[in-house]
Amino acid sequence: METLRVLELYSGIGGMHYALKQTGISAQVVAAIDINTTANQIYKHNFPDTPLWNRTIEGIPLDEFNGLCFDVILMSPPCQPFTRLGLHRDVTDPRTKSFLYILDLLPRLSQRPRFILLENVKGFERSSARQRLVETLIKCSYTYQEVMVSPTSVGIPNSRLRYFLMAKLSTENISSLANSKTSFESSDTQPPSPSSSPVHSPTEEEHSKGRFLYKLETTDEVLRKMNQNIDLSVRQIQDFLEPEENVDIEQYLVAHKTLLRYALILDIVTPICRRSVCFTKGYGRYVEGTGSVLQSCMETEMESVFKHLDQCSKEEEKLQLLLKLKLRYFTPREVANLMGFPKSFSFPAHIPIKQRYKVLGNSLNVVVVASLLQELISS
Repeated sequence: METLRVLELYSGIGGMHYALKQTGISAQVVAAIDINTTANQIYKHNFPDTPLWNRTIEGIPLDEFNGLCFDVILMSPPCQPFTRLGLHRDVTDPRTKSFLYILDLLPRLSQRPRFILLENVKGFERSSARQRLVETLIKCSYTYQEVMVSPTSVGIPNSRLRYFLMAKLSTENISSLANSKTSFESSDTQPPSPSSSPVHSPTEEEHSKGRFLYKLETTDEVLRKMNQNIDLSVRQIQDFLEPEENVDIEQYLVAHKTLLRYALILDIVTPICRRSVCFTKGYGRYVEGTGSVLQSCMETEMESVFKHLDQCSKEEEKLQLLLKLKLRYFTPREVANLMGFPKSFSFPAHIPIKQRYKVLGNSLNVVVVASLLQELISS
């Protein structure tokens, strides 16, 4: 195959670019476009030879896009208008303006791209923006496939369910991509393979001993986590951790006040777990729903700590119990590992830790995108 010319929109820290490299497909990113200054610094640090445009997409005229002569569009438009916790303003949200501009440009391009891959959050599939996208693709003679995929499906112990759309000009030879085909999964994990371990259901005796419900978790939540941890198709967390000697543990320990206030809602994992929750841009600053924390001290049983918290009359006693677990945040490098970024990826030294978490939370899983790109372009 000839070298494909790729346009990377909303390029962020280069997740799509890394995914493209991982496929081994001969391709050149002819332009990466983003307005996030911090993300652009990180992108340029890792891809110094790629033209990087710090411009609003809607401010780029049709002639400039035509001049790029691209074969592929990779994009991950702003997700805030569609997120579960957002206002769901959809196409009325100003942040969708650039995406709607892309949809307006597509029919007017002098040469339409042969392939398009789009990523967004769960919720986009029910949006008016998605409906306009599909209508535009059909108008422009594309076939497309929509899927919901999480990194657990490629063996990575991190839940990050995302919507993907892969489109191909219908003049191409279509094999695995069916016209207007949709494959939405209700779960963020694939069905267990025949070799997977059987699911264990807690007995009444185990419940009565408080073996499972030692935190603010429902029985269903505990069962779901147990099932994830016995899925042998998914690797263990320890495969993605930095060597202990490379981590300044004190720098990443969960603060005392955070432990006292939020201990019962922390999502705690250990190095041998095969699961972690989605890391968001608020990781390290906020607690609930922003990502898992790691139990560093394995000599202490987590169940024992939480079962005895209620017996503590003073906050200091509770704190001393919780400190035995040595709960810490994953480092930015470890989060990047779980998101599939290669070892060659790095941050400029001046980028603060909080900003590193933020840009990673806004990024995507490289391994998942690489798998989908391979299917799209090689089919």
